[in-house]
Amino acid sequence: MHTASSSVSAPRRPQRSPAPAGAGPYLDPGHAGRSRRPVTAAGQPLGGRIDLSGPQGAQLRMAVASVHRICPEFTPVQVLRRSGRSVLIVGTTGRTTAVAKCLLDRSSAWVERFRHEIAAYRAFVRHRPPVRVPRLIAADPEQCTLVIERMAGRPAALTRHPAEAPPRADVRAVLGAIGVLNRWSPPAEMFGRPLDYASRITRYHELGLFTDRDLGDLQKLLHGLAYAGGRAGIGQFCHGDALLSNVLLSPTGPVLVDWEHAGWYLPGYDLATLWAVLGDAPAARRHISQEAQREGPGARDAFLVNLMLVLTREIRTYETAVQRTMREAPPTGGAPGLMPGGLSAGEEQRLLLRRLHDDCAMARRAVRAAVGTR
Repeated sequence: MHTASSSVSAPRRPQRSPAPAGAGPYLDPGHAGRSRRPVTAAGQPLGGRIDLSGPQGAQLRMAVASVHRICPEFTPVQVLRRSGRSVLIVGTTGRTTAVAKCLLDRSSAWVERFRHEIAAYRAFVRHRPPVRVPRLIAADPEQCTLVIERMAGRPAALTRHPAEAPPRADVRAVLGAIGVLNRWSPPAEMFGRPLDYASRITRYHELGLFTDRDLGDLQKLLHGLAYAGGRAGIGQFCHGDALLSNVLLSPTGPVLVDWEHAGWYLPGYDLATLWAVLGDAPAARRHISQEAQREGPGARDAFLVNLMLVLTREIRTYETAVQRTMREAPPTGGAPGLMPGGLSAGEEQRLLLRRLHDDCAMARRAVRAAVGTR
């Protein structure tokens, strides 16, 4: 019988220097590989002030105003992250350190995702998950504004795809927390199914990201899972974006943040996400593959379907990032954005993209082997 642990493994990619520290657990996938402004460690005294003056501060003033409408006692102290999509502001509410998240991009897809995250935090008030999560302080889904407590801890990784293998103890802690979460069964009506598998597979095929054989193989696995018994048939509650950068490691245990994708998936979606970003940790990948098939062929097949979708999504993301970097690069002869070790941001992204294509080829072979065992 085909085993994911033997087929879904990856060679180590060339050693690279680690990315500079910064940005904490809230990272923008579209800017992976770029340097980020350092932030203070969670749990430490906050310093600095926010400059709300001038035209550059207009969006920030609007964001702070929207926070004050739902949390008048919030005192902004520091911008944790700002992108074209959202802004994160660290501040205080009485004696509590808080993080305010405000959506800037009001396109329908991002509004829906933001409101889903608010709904998740509200659901956690009534049904506490078995892992540590930030406490909800205030939220306004109409204005896309969220205020949560700031949890102490350090992120398990500072980038979406760590350039070096994280410490094994950190990976074990993250996998342990994800495993506990995946075994949780909240009321089914509390969370929806964020991913329509059949539609996503068809769309990737129409975009030319899946071959005709990929389409047929994945549809066969999905058909088998639809009639499978046990957890493969009913789904699994997942964080939905189980990146190391979305986990804070604290002395009292891991803390999971960024719940905008939480919901019911085929089993192994969180494991597939972790496998995809741990390209420099082959031992962790082997462990994940073993966990994914522990409950039999159904769980294995679900993991492989998830893995193909996650890796293809990552490829799309970083192909867009490489194209954007090339457009923004200065004229020939310049030295744009060199990373530690002498690699430019574009070179970092291209190395990652090459590894993702290799990983997807391995996952494709594993899918074909799994179809052959049905």
